[in-house]
Amino acid sequence: MTDPERLLDALLDLPQLFGARLEPSSGALAWTWLGRDPVPHVWARTPDGGVRRLSEGDEKSYFAGFLPGGRGVLYETDPGDERTALWARPWEGPARRLTEAHPPYYLRGGELHPRRPWLVFGANYDFERGEPLEPTWIWRRDLETGELRALARPERPGTWAPQLAPDGGWVLYDRATRHPGGQELWVVDVEGREERRLVSAGEERKVHGLWAGPRVNYVAEGEGAQVWGWRDLEGRGGVLLEDAHLERPLRLPGAPFLAALAVRAARGCTLLADPQGGGVREVRPPRGDLVLLGQDAGGWVGVYASSTRPADLVRLDPDRPDPEAFESLTGLEALLPPGLLAGLVPAEDFEWTSSDGLRLHGFVYRTPHRPRGTIVLVHGGPTAHYGERVNPEVQHYLARGFHVFLPNYRGSTGYGLAFQEKIKETGWGGLEQDDIRTGIEALMAAGLAEPGRVGVTGTSYGGYSSWWQITHAPPELVAAAAPICGMTDLVVDYY
Repeated sequence: MTDPERLLDALLDLPQLFGARLEPSSGALAWTWLGRDPVPHVWARTPDGGVRRLSEGDEKSYFAGFLPGGRGVLYETDPGDERTALWARPWEGPARRLTEAHPPYYLRGGELHPRRPWLVFGANYDFERGEPLEPTWIWRRDLETGELRALARPERPGTWAPQLAPDGGWVLYDRATRHPGGQELWVVDVEGREERRLVSAGEERKVHGLWAGPRVNYVAEGEGAQVWGWRDLEGRGGVLLEDAHLERPLRLPGAPFLAALAVRAARGCTLLADPQGGGVREVRPPRGDLVLLGQDAGGWVGVYASSTRPADLVRLDPDRPDPEAFESLTGLEALLPPGLLAGLVPAEDFEWTSSDGLRLHGFVYRTPHRPRGTIVLVHGGPTAHYGERVNPEVQHYLARGFHVFLPNYRGSTGYGLAFQEKIKETGWGGLEQDDIRTGIEALMAAGLAEPGRVGVTGTSYGGYSSWWQITHAPPELVAAAAPICGMTDLVVDYY
C-alpha cells in the first residue's frame, strides 16, 4: 500500500484484540475486538471451530468470562457512562441480561455459581439501604428469587473484580490497606459467614491474585523485586520466583502449571512453574510479546503481537516459540487489506548511555523512503513503556519519510522496579529528560538523525517532555515539537 493516507486509514482500522481467555473443556476462546465493528464487541471461536460475534446492539461490549461448563460467555455492555450491565450469552440462543440496565452503581465483575442460580459480583452500592458507597462490596444475587446477600463489606475501595473459586465455595477479592499504596488478598465463603486475609505483602505494598484450581496464584510487590507465589485455603503456599521483571499472574486453564507475565527489555513473555517444585521456565519468542492462555485438546494457545503483527490468538509449541510457525485461530489476516502486514516496517532495538552512565533501551524504525528527518515519539505515563507492537502513528510517519525513535527513559515500566523508580531520584524534568536528549545524540552518531532535522512529540507526559526538550535543547538537536495534552506548569496541574 503506497498511498500514505490510505495506509493510515487501514492502520487505524486494524482490529485490536484484548481480554482473551480459553475455556479448556470446550476448547472455546473468547475476546473483545476493537476496530472490527464501529464499537468494541465480544467475539469467540466457538466449540465448533467457527469465529463469530456474540454481543449485539450499538453499545460497547466487553468479554467478562465464561458460563459454567463452557456453555457460553458473560459480557458487559456500556452505554457510554460506565454504568455497565452484565449479560449471559449461550453459544446458541439469545443473550439474557443478569443485572440492571443503567444501574446507580459501578459493576465490578460478575460470575455464575457452577451449581446454584447465583451471581457473585462487586458493586459500590448498599442494596439494603438503597445508597451508593465509596468501597465495592461483594454481593450474591439469586437469579430465581432476586434475593441479594452481602458477602463482604470492606471499608476501603478495592481495585479488582471479585473472583469465584472454580468449585464455587469461596470468593477472592482485594482490600485496600490503610496506606494508599497497599492492597491485600482476602477470601470470603459463598454464604458470607467466614472471611479472612489470604495474602499480604505489608501495609505499603500491593498483591494481585487469580484462582488456579484450589490455589491462588499471586504476584506481590517485594523489596526491590516482585514476588511470585501461591497460597491455598489451608494456609499452604510457596514462593516460586523473586524477579524485578514480574508483572502479574496469568490464568492457565487446562495446564498443570502456574503462570505469570514478565516483561524484559519492553517485551512480554510467559513464565511457567510447577507449584510442587521443578523450577521456572520462560517461554519467549525471538521478537514480540507472547502471553500463554492455556491448553486445550489441540495444544497450547496464546496471544502474540509484534511491531508487524497485530495481537492475535495463535496455536503454538512453547518448546519452539517461533512466530513464523504460529497458527492464527481468528483468521485475522484475511480481514485485512492484501499486503498490509507485509508492508509494515519492523522495530529495531536501540541502546545508548545517558549523562550519568545509565544504559537505556528503546526502539528505532527506519523509513524505507528517502529520509526527511527523525521524529522522537515520547510515551506518556511516565509509568508506561513502548513495546514491540503495531503502532499506526509510527507507520504513518515512516510512510511520510521520517525515521522514528521510541525512547524508554528512566521511569518506564518493562525494565524492572529499580529502573521504574529511578525517575523519583531527580523528579520530572530531571535526568529522564537527559535520557531523551542523549538518545537523540546517539541517533545522530549512528546516522539515524541529522542536526536541525529532529522533532519531538508525545501525549500527556510525552507532551510535557516535548515542551521540555524544545525549550531546553538547542535547535540543532531539537528543531520542532508537537506537544499533545502536555503539562507546562506542574504546580497548576497537580497542586
